[in-house]
Amino acid sequence: MDGVSGTTLVSLVIFLVATFAGAVVAGVAGFAFGLVAAAIWLYVLTPIDSAALIVGFGLVVQGVAVWKLRHALDPRRLWPFVAGGALGVPLGVVILGSVPPDAMRAGIGVFLVAYALHGLARPAMRPLAVGGAAADGGIGVLGGIVGGATGLAGIVPTIWCGIRGWPKDVQRAVFQPVAVAIFVMTALWLGGRGIVTAGTIKLFLVGLPPLLAGTWVGFKLYGRLDEAAFRKVVLALLILSGALLIVR
Repeated sequence: MDGVSGTTLVSLVIFLVATFAGAVVAGVAGFAFGLVAAAIWLYVLTPIDSAALIVGFGLVVQGVAVWKLRHALDPRRLWPFVAGGALGVPLGVVILGSVPPDAMRAGIGVFLVAYALHGLARPAMRPLAVGGAAADGGIGVLGGIVGGATGLAGIVPTIWCGIRGWPKDVQRAVFQPVAVAIFVMTALWLGGRGIVTAGTIKLFLVGLPPLLAGTWVGFKLYGRLDEAAFRKVVLALLILSGALLIVR
């Protein structure tokens, strides 16, 4: 199949398994699909195909999650993040063209690992309630910058929601819609470069069944997590995400 190196059955199986694994992780924690899937995809896909599929599959996974959590959506809580993201994404795209991407990924990776290790080594912090919508908007700007520069649309809002100390359903009802919005804005700003080929579309269609199956499994596992377990899962995945960024 076009897009998979060697067009071998083994390569296709690796692609499908990685897609399923990334979807399970995203279903459980609400983020990290692209990091988990691409860590394996890049052995059998070109970087261009991988980047295009991260955006396409990421929108599907996050869209399904947002629909499932629609009962917890609060537009009043969301709008500062989305408005801030709209300001941050163009800045991130500019940075993308002027800062070495490897150095940027490594720097973000070190921060994620340090933050998550600190969180696992200490009890949960007292929720931060100061700042209100202005602070949330500032985090939206920072999330937009990181999303536009690296594609990691949900990392900054995910950390901030944990610092806020919101219940897990509320956290996901914030950082997942925000991630979708930043994904869409980033795709529009980076659009028109012709990176989506017929082979990429074929891979997207072939990968949809394991993607949806993995998302379903992830949500089933998510339903079994209490607040403390969810916090530990998120911190562990932040460590994994950071480590993958550093290794790349």
